[in-house]
Amino acid sequence: MNDILQYIFAVDFAYSVFRVTTPILFAALASVVAERAGASNIALEGIMLFAALFGAIGSGLTGGSLFWGFVMALAGGLIIAALLAYFGLYLKTNIILAGIALNTLAAGGTVFLMFALIGDKGTTSSLTSASFPRINIPIIKSIPILGPIFSGQNTLTYLAFFMVFVVWILLFKTRLGTHLRAVGENAEAAASVGIPVRKIQFIALMISGFLASAGGAFLSMGYMNGFTRNMVSGRGFIALAAAAMGQLSPIPTMLASLVFGFFDALSNILAAMRIPDEFVKMIPYLATVTGLVIFSALSAWRLKGRKAAMAFNKEEKQ
Repeated sequence: MNDILQYIFAVDFAYSVFRVTTPILFAALASVVAERAGASNIALEGIMLFAALFGAIGSGLTGGSLFWGFVMALAGGLIIAALLAYFGLYLKTNIILAGIALNTLAAGGTVFLMFALIGDKGTTSSLTSASFPRINIPIIKSIPILGPIFSGQNTLTYLAFFMVFVVWILLFKTRLGTHLRAVGENAEAAASVGIPVRKIQFIALMISGFLASAGGAFLSMGYMNGFTRNMVSGRGFIALAAAAMGQLSPIPTMLASLVFGFFDALSNILAAMRIPDEFVKMIPYLATVTGLVIFSALSAWRLKGRKAAMAFNKEEKQ
């Protein structure tokens, strides 16, 4: 136990929390945007998988180009997001079922494409792909304790936390955000005042796809240097839980993502301490379930309190 606490209170552990939170945060923000528009994006897992694969292969086949790798990662993820929008918004398929189907497609489809393009079924190790560089922040890097934590992170890690404020501005300070929230709250009322509901939901799913694709790109071009099959490992579903716990608000969602990132980083430490592998792999998902149970209990308690207050006020008026 003492060894675990020593690791947890170490600077390297705090650094790793931000690192492993990055893909979860990207995907959680993607869920926030889609849910706010009333178009649930359950296909986060599939979008991230395709983005991770396309990023690694795109970079490898273009001589290690970071730019083309990232462009291909975004393209790969946005294709899945566009398919989800097409099935859910235009063909009127149940969008939840469509998202589950695309996740299933991604699990096997990425392996098939990897074999078809480079002849490998497990990893893209035969290709030399680029990775996003780490950035040392002037002044901050020289501050004891804080410097090693906040400086030297991957470029996409800084982008993920910057996108928290971009999404907040988008949702609450722009006309598009107002329309997006109006559609999510009451699509019929929004349509009655001339807001193009389907167009707004399509835009929301594309923004959601972009954010999730950036998370997938980080996995194969930041977290690791290459793609391995099923490397997303449930982070898309964990992100859905983070967005729910954050009540679809960017900053609380960021905090929830950090909590899940903490447990993900903790599982990496336990794996290095010869803890049974089955228990280690269970930790992030156990934390997700526990978090959702606590969140649901608190929500029910608040709702009960509101009902009691309303009943009391009604009695007082009488």
